[in-house]
Amino acid sequence: MAYYVGIDLGGTNIKAGIVNENGELLNKQSIKTHAERPMEEIIRDMGELALKVIEEANLKVSDVTAIGIGSPGTPDNKAGVLVYSNNLPFNMAPMRKLIRDVVDLPVYIDNDANCAGMAEAVAGAAKGTQDSVTITLGTGVGAGVIANGRIYSGFNQAGSEFGHTVLVSGGQQCSCGRKGCFEAYCSASALIRMTQEAADANPDSKLNELIAENGKVSGKTAFEAMRAGDKAGKEVVDMYIDYLADGLANAINTFMPEVLVIGGGVCNEGDPLILPLREQTLSRPYFGPGVKKTEIKLAQMGNDAGIVGAAMMGKACADDGLDGTASIA
Repeated sequence: MAYYVGIDLGGTNIKAGIVNENGELLNKQSIKTHAERPMEEIIRDMGELALKVIEEANLKVSDVTAIGIGSPGTPDNKAGVLVYSNNLPFNMAPMRKLIRDVVDLPVYIDNDANCAGMAEAVAGAAKGTQDSVTITLGTGVGAGVIANGRIYSGFNQAGSEFGHTVLVSGGQQCSCGRKGCFEAYCSASALIRMTQEAADANPDSKLNELIAENGKVSGKTAFEAMRAGDKAGKEVVDMYIDYLADGLANAINTFMPEVLVIGGGVCNEGDPLILPLREQTLSRPYFGPGVKKTEIKLAQMGNDAGIVGAAMMGKACADDGLDGTASIA
């Protein structure tokens, strides 16, 4: 049995685990990123965490084939460098070299959303397919695209940033600098903003009662208000689903995946979200007569997607003998 380390690098936490060749997560550990530190310290901690999960699995370094890393930002897998990340202090970070100073194993790097897409394709909702898109709805909107069995990321590994395609020309300001992006309307942050705006505009609504009870607005607030029969809450949910359906339909029109997977905390709302979303989304793409339609599924890998996807990306790169984009085959 072959083993791989997957490292999921985030702005708040660094997670790592041992994954076998079948995509099964055997153990995991997490530490705080402390992103204000120099990049060299963060990367050293990643290497030390990899050593820790290897030891806790009662394995030796020689039992592990490769380390895969999923990180926000733009990687250069051939050079082993994280070129840039806007929420971490990384600019041309020599990640492969610095990690190999701690644990001498092959190291492969990809974008974190790509790794989530890899996890769903190998062991999750898109298992058994060659063409899938995974959309993650969190603080931002990420996209991992698998095309013909291989991670798609463009010629410079900066592709698949579908959260920064425009839904509303001249619309809400996005963190990327543009206005009206998919992310500015469909992220959890956007849902929270829309909920607060509706609460302010409707002071007698259930929204304000829930906000007072919980001490804050969350991605759940509008759904909870809707379930309580609140008109303003329902309007927020309907508006959010409408924007999200447009964004997902655009992704389907662009890639025509066999399966489109959506994940993130908002997906915990279940049927009140997924049923109208599935119906609206599939009514909008350009499906000609007799053309098979994309299947829309909820993500299955949860919080382990980053670790498993990074490990499986490392496995694919090691198997293919390449330092570029990885294949699921």
